[in-house]
Amino acid sequence: MEIPLDKAVEVVRRHQNAGNIIRTPLIRSGYLSEALGSAVYLKLECLQRTGSFKVRGALVALEHVKSGGVTGVVTASAGNHAQGVAYASRLLGLEATIVMPVYTPWVKVHRTRDYGAKVLLHGETYQEAEQEALRLSRDVGAPYVHAYDDPHVVAGQGTVGIEIIEDLNEVDVVVVPVGGGGLISGIAYAVKQKNPNVKVVGVQSEGAPSAYISLKEGRIVSLDNIDTIAEGISVKKIGRLTFEVMRTYVDDVVLVSDADIVHAMYVMLEHGKVVVEAAGAASVAALISRKVDVTGKKVVAVLSGGNVDPTMLVRVVTREMARTGRLVRFRGEIPDVPGTLMRALSVLARHNINVVEIYHERYDPLQRPNYAYVVIVAEAPPEPGVIRSVMEGLKGLGYRFWVET
Repeated sequence: MEIPLDKAVEVVRRHQNAGNIIRTPLIRSGYLSEALGSAVYLKLECLQRTGSFKVRGALVALEHVKSGGVTGVVTASAGNHAQGVAYASRLLGLEATIVMPVYTPWVKVHRTRDYGAKVLLHGETYQEAEQEALRLSRDVGAPYVHAYDDPHVVAGQGTVGIEIIEDLNEVDVVVVPVGGGGLISGIAYAVKQKNPNVKVVGVQSEGAPSAYISLKEGRIVSLDNIDTIAEGISVKKIGRLTFEVMRTYVDDVVLVSDADIVHAMYVMLEHGKVVVEAAGAASVAALISRKVDVTGKKVVAVLSGGNVDPTMLVRVVTREMARTGRLVRFRGEIPDVPGTLMRALSVLARHNINVVEIYHERYDPLQRPNYAYVVIVAEAPPEPGVIRSVMEGLKGLGYRFWVET
């Protein structure tokens, strides 16, 4: 099937010139470049209007269907495509009905409604939401705009690849998150038209490896179950069109763990000063975990979206601070008398450790009478030997403490 890339470029640039969407920046990451021994650039689609690349494909597809005289569209989405279609529909004067899984992060549902779309929550997975959306499309006679398995959507996402090639000379590798395959299909198709020597690598979560398995087996494989923190790339089955484009133009697909993804989100926040959702961080996760060898090469990691729920962001930061030893849980047993806890806390204060939370346990039947268990959650400075010195200080007071991991 033909990918109308030239038309997509015309549509996207027209909307960029009008200020409706932006040409996202491509920036060099000094931290990742030094850590990986390569020149790493970040394509910041997380800064795009609606918070992800999806608005590109939505605009191209909706302009196409509107030319046929329709007044409304129906689609299904795990979140980012929904916002793209809702926003594009508002720009083009179309009515949008969007079915989203019931567990879609609240922030994505709220923003989709804010753009003026009618949102229905149905099913636990994207596939279940899609089946309901297809039924609605048939019932109301409105065209269904697929999130990824549509040539106009793929072409719209391909404009990301066009911008990468235009902004960076002699790029060696482009690394792209993969869900249903629309983004990587568009990027790979566009990039290979300009420079067939560029290597395009996709990244999926180990908990939703639909494209990875399908390409390995040479046929589309539908997964029975998926389980990943990255709901934006949590897809049971890739599309027919995207499968054909990927096996023609994509060089490889690798898998990363959810732990890799969380770490990448934290690295982008701390060192890149960029908020990236789990799906959007998959490309950086592949680089940090060395699943893609880019030593000595010029590489672009596409950060596909930034629509992360604030509560998820808090969990990511807390988990990574604990993993790196910057958030520590001290657990101990102290005499249940006045002044004891204050003396313990004074040891932490002498080492410039900030206490975040304190828990008491006085009713455990296994603990000694007249004693209390106490858990102190604290922020520790990233200096070697600090925790050991604290433990020695607590021991010197006669208290029995240990660090929980």
